[in-house]
Amino acid sequence: MDNENVDYPQPVLNPDVPIFADLMRAAAVRFPHREAFVHGSERITYAQWYEQSLRCGHALRERGAVPGSIVLIALENSIDFAICFAAAQLIGAIASGVNVRLGRRELNSIVTRSGAPVIVLEDNAPFASQGQATIRRSDLDAIRHEGAAAVPHLGKPDDLAVVIWTSGTTGLPKGACFSHDNLRRAIRTAGPLAAPFARKLGSVPFAHAGFMSKGWEQVAFGMTLVIAAVPWNADDTLRLLLDERITIAGAVPTQWAKLVLLAAKADLSLPDLKVGISATAPAPPDLIAQVSSVFKVPLIVRYSMTECPSMTGTRTSDSAEVQFRTVGRPQPGVELRLLDADFKDVRHGEIGRIAVRSKTAMVGYWEDAERTAEVFLDDGWLLSGDLGHFDKAGNLVLAGRSGEMYIRGGYNVYPVEVERVLAEMPEIAAAAVVGVPAPVIGEIGVAFVVPRESESPPTLATVRDKIRAELADYKAPDHLVLTDALPVNAMMKIDKTELKRIAASLEITRG
Repeated sequence: MDNENVDYPQPVLNPDVPIFADLMRAAAVRFPHREAFVHGSERITYAQWYEQSLRCGHALRERGAVPGSIVLIALENSIDFAICFAAAQLIGAIASGVNVRLGRRELNSIVTRSGAPVIVLEDNAPFASQGQATIRRSDLDAIRHEGAAAVPHLGKPDDLAVVIWTSGTTGLPKGACFSHDNLRRAIRTAGPLAAPFARKLGSVPFAHAGFMSKGWEQVAFGMTLVIAAVPWNADDTLRLLLDERITIAGAVPTQWAKLVLLAAKADLSLPDLKVGISATAPAPPDLIAQVSSVFKVPLIVRYSMTECPSMTGTRTSDSAEVQFRTVGRPQPGVELRLLDADFKDVRHGEIGRIAVRSKTAMVGYWEDAERTAEVFLDDGWLLSGDLGHFDKAGNLVLAGRSGEMYIRGGYNVYPVEVERVLAEMPEIAAAAVVGVPAPVIGEIGVAFVVPRESESPPTLATVRDKIRAELADYKAPDHLVLTDALPVNAMMKIDKTELKRIAASLEITRG
């Protein structure tokens, strides 16, 4: 391993056990009174998490969940979610989160394709059972504290533990399947995002990989997950970081900018914070410098996908330029290749489609052999939908999704390159670029921009001048759309599909 020891600390529990239930039981014995989760005024220890999950497991089993069947969990981020997540695995079933922001069509698709005998839902969820047993959120309190306890299932490392559904931006969601062994092996890729008995602020949707694939990691390190309030608020988040003595925290760049400004004005410091994560997008160098100055911590960047939740990451020792322009180097046990349209390796420095090989990657899509075969190449290589190239130091530089690239006048334009330059402009708070069809020239670029100050927004001319100064002139966007906010999908990522729809409706005809 060529990484600094400080970046890759060792877990406090030996993770070499067959299944998640064994690790949970070890934590309940080793540090029973340590907090596992904090959500507002509710707190739960590792012993309580294990005991209440066994009671919930009994309720799931009574309603038809059996080893190898899926249990769907359609709850908001909460301790209830964490208990259901563990309960399913304790009885040998498969935990599968469902993002509560999904639409009716997407939810129905997941319910049908999963064949789940049980689904856990919010009280107000508009769901009509298709024969599944349902547990409503209000039922969980009695189940957790008064119900009978299940006997843990004796499983095997290659048993499926978790199914994570893709966000569905390119079609209906697919279920990425992970075994206990997949998730156990991912522990060694945690790096600075895990530390013995750390206190971590959790703000990503629990239904997706940021939580669903990290249960082994949390328990092996004995970490406390503090669940962030929704909706996000800078004042509340800063207070939470301080009061809960958070040591690891993630936020999007615009949120970090607000936290830095608020802390500087109030002359507040966060003495317990050790590392920050720039979620969903890299932070500009000046913001990284501000976080380092005000909070005395580095900001790091991670890159992964639903099908392989551990791929690359920057290190705490990397420069601000590396943190901003790249997503770092492959994690331990992870191999990457960049391929052309014929699935041949591109030359170093050229853009190619990213393929990954790792013991942490999914074993396949849930009951979908055809789609599984489409993404797995020979020798275990998993094909992503992302494009990128390696810099001279071996860091991966993303160039966007394979379907996002557009061709302007015969030249390839990768929106991520343009977006990265726009992020450096002080008058821009957030930006996204899409390509749309146009006569003669083929496609043109449309930049959607959120001004930092509504009274002094950037102009198309200033945006084009900035891009032309940094990149090839054909990469400068042809049209500028000012907006109060960028649309996001169920995973809180910028919804490029919606932006393309909006751009197409503008009837741009420039040739």
